[in-house]
Amino acid sequence: MDATPYLEPRPAPRPIFDHLDERAERPRFFVSSGGRWQPITWAEHAAEIEHVALFLVERGLAPGDRAAIFAPNRVEWMSAALGIQAMGGVMVPIYPASTADQAAYIVEHSDATVLFVAGAEQLERVFRSWPALRALRTVVVMDDTSPAAVAAHLRARGEPCPEAEQLEQALVHWPGVRHAGRARAEAEPERFGALLHAVELSQTAQMLYTSGTTGRPKGVPLTHANIAYNWVDWLRSNAPLIDDDAVDMLWLPMSHIFGFGEACAGNYLGFASYLCEPKTVLDHMPQVRPNVFMSVPAYWEKLAGKALVHDDPTQQTRVLREVTGGRLRFCLSGGAGLSRDVKELFYRSDMLIIEGYGLTECSPTLTLNRPDDFRFDSVGKPLASVELRLGDDGEILARGPNVFSGYHKDPQATAAAFTEDGWFRTGDLGRMTDDGFLQITGRKKEILVTAGGKNVPPANIETRFASFPWVQHVVVYGDGKKYLVAGVWLEEAALRVALDDRGVPAAEREATARSMVETAVDEVNAQLARFEQIKRFCVMEPPLSVEGGHLTSTLKLRRKNIYEAFGEQFEALYA
Repeated sequence: MDATPYLEPRPAPRPIFDHLDERAERPRFFVSSGGRWQPITWAEHAAEIEHVALFLVERGLAPGDRAAIFAPNRVEWMSAALGIQAMGGVMVPIYPASTADQAAYIVEHSDATVLFVAGAEQLERVFRSWPALRALRTVVVMDDTSPAAVAAHLRARGEPCPEAEQLEQALVHWPGVRHAGRARAEAEPERFGALLHAVELSQTAQMLYTSGTTGRPKGVPLTHANIAYNWVDWLRSNAPLIDDDAVDMLWLPMSHIFGFGEACAGNYLGFASYLCEPKTVLDHMPQVRPNVFMSVPAYWEKLAGKALVHDDPTQQTRVLREVTGGRLRFCLSGGAGLSRDVKELFYRSDMLIIEGYGLTECSPTLTLNRPDDFRFDSVGKPLASVELRLGDDGEILARGPNVFSGYHKDPQATAAAFTEDGWFRTGDLGRMTDDGFLQITGRKKEILVTAGGKNVPPANIETRFASFPWVQHVVVYGDGKKYLVAGVWLEEAALRVALDDRGVPAAEREATARSMVETAVDEVNAQLARFEQIKRFCVMEPPLSVEGGHLTSTLKLRRKNIYEAFGEQFEALYA
């Protein structure tokens, strides 16, 4: 693709309207309805954005004010987000699996006065937290969830719920938003364009909350400039692999900067995006046949696992092309480290997975491998506008126009996040290769120190298990211990296929599975120094999940929570 037309830094809503004349009747999104994919055109999406923006103005939202979104992915999510930004507001996303307490904290801490919500579970959590939402004036229900039914359900259980009069004053349904916005657009046809073009790059665009692997999440304000300049660098790096009129499958949470970034990339470049559920996106791949797929490592590993159950490399390639639809060209992995074995498998099958590194505070990308300049043992080279250096302890420090200026209402955390000379402390440890690539060696706060005084980054051990498709997660444990142990969570579907291929009878499956794990541990241990080796392991249950608090929204381990939840099993390995 020729990236030239898309390199002007602009606020996120602008590209939709700047290119609307040429794209108006083309599908922007496809949504599943009744077993069929229904198109939403660029014109329809643009109209929703305009109506949201004008509705918010009518409700008293001013430039710089915050409006939050608490919902699963849907077209209305993006319409709300871009409508907020188009009138100069600050969009605050809340991950849909957040508890009532977590969501209330973000709404209140961000000073949001408007909340968009979809889903009965999400609305119930809002109602349960109502007394804590002191600044909230308007709640927009974006789907057909019945607030009355949700309220009645809460009252029947004897749980807190706002009074009917409070709900009547605050609640607005999506058709009401559209009606009010449309009426304002008809009365003042030039108003929206004036609002949109008054938004400056220096204004805050969104405030995301860190995943909170430890403690309360922190608010990260990002300006339109932070995001736009990072986008320009990102596109210059990746354009050679992106086709014109690309088709992607958007399943990453829009509430996370990775998912929202993918949607905004589609808005710039003219993607047709199929909105998919995380649980079924891989099932749809052979039919949708995307040429763009962006994902966290777990999904690349699942795809690889379907091929790696076969020993023949030719068969592996055939299966991989079948399960991805055969057109995949731009593959991006982020959120955590991806196994080299998985990257090499895709590359042998003519699919290059681009891996990079970044943080929410950096809008988010700091480094990327390039189509013509990559190393599978790295996360790439710094983007053109990014400066990196390593601290005395190996911590990766960053500086550039994409780096935020500080946490919302938290001067202490802001001061701790930057060096005295203004470099952002990423909290990650790394090293630079002689040819300029960055390699991540660990997380500064996640280093295990054994009783013998050895520093061990557990992630370096855990990622080595990605080449075993029937291993879903491995968590290494052993801070202050004489040796390391591990909890192992199995991927049941891949394990079943592997056992079927081996012809293992039902009575022997459990013992065979344990033997397979023992072999995997032995193979990984052979790659490690003695003090890094896993001495004992346990196959753990129940599964790790986002809802259980074990994983972040991008499926990173919440290590502290896992240690607390499974502490007895870990400790039993030392008995």
